Amino acid sequence: MLTAIQGIYRDGKIQLTEMPRNIYNDTPVIVTFLLSGTIDLSARGIDEAQAADLRARLTTFAEEWDSPEMDVYDNYDAAKANL
Repeated sequence: MLTAIQGIYRDGKIQLTEMPRNIYNDTPVIVTFLLSGTIDLSARGIDEAQAADLRARLTTFAEEWDSPEMDVYDNYDAAKANL
């Protein structure tokens, strides 16, 4: 399972913007430093209008996607094996 959460590197520590759900102490992590907080849309063949349209269409899924009931899909194969 992979979980991505943004954070800030400051004084030798990573400060997360939110607390991860279903992640326990001593869980291994990989940290990737981003050069900027922006995404080069044109490099991905997307203009600002297309990005705004996509963001608006995906917003309808956010509430359901972030609901606790969807956590079972974080590790779907293990949950399926326990059935």
